[in-house]
Amino acid sequence: MPKPAKSVARPLSAILPRTTLDRSRHAAPQVFEQLRARIVSMELAPGRVLVRSELAEAFGVSQTPIRDALIKLGEEGLVQIFAQHATVVSRIDLAAATQAHLLRQALELEIVERLACGEADAALEARLTAALARQRALLARQEATGTLTDADCVEFIEADQAFHQAMYVALGLEALWTLVRRQSGHIDRLRRLHLPEAGKAASVLRQHEAVAAAIARRDPAAARAALREHLSGTLGRIDEIRRLYPESVIG
Repeated sequence: MPKPAKSVARPLSAILPRTTLDRSRHAAPQVFEQLRARIVSMELAPGRVLVRSELAEAFGVSQTPIRDALIKLGEEGLVQIFAQHATVVSRIDLAAATQAHLLRQALELEIVERLACGEADAALEARLTAALARQRALLARQEATGTLTDADCVEFIEADQAFHQAMYVALGLEALWTLVRRQSGHIDRLRRLHLPEAGKAASVLRQHEAVAAAIARRDPAAARAALREHLSGTLGRIDEIRRLYPESVIG
């Protein structure tokens, strides 16, 4: 399994170049969103020390929104805050990852069954098709070059999230999607470590295609089976991931 490039040794300024925030929105949520994305993508790897003054300079804000964003990241278990000392990106917690997996599996097994039992939804089909097309393009690039770059991995995972989010949106369950995302930081980081493994991206695409096809032909049993297989892949390889990345994983 190829390892993604380590980011601990890279200067923070290289990972977070000066960023212009949307001044029509509060700063803290934007800082939170950007830091969370970089933690989940492993650009900010476990063990990275986050210095408030450096973050404030990178985002062009005072330390108050930086503090608020770090507190929210701490609530999700993605950073550890040591009072008067430092804030550090946390290691991946397998117990938290397992709980997030169980939550998502319980919700999405019900969701795909409802979708497969309901009426055809052109908007859902279009969103699923768009997400699959993005993943196919990235997989074709991997086959041409022999690898998924860090940027490709991030885009592939974004398409993965868009695929799943579309199913929640189709049933008016946006609030549940938000809940799932808040709980998924640890399992998402495991998936990021697993994705570069040979055949993994192709497997994800096949599983997504199977879910979409089962929904389209109104086959709830097949939709549930495909979804269960899809969500179980990373946790089924946890021993190997933990062996390869002992500095990143606890539990």
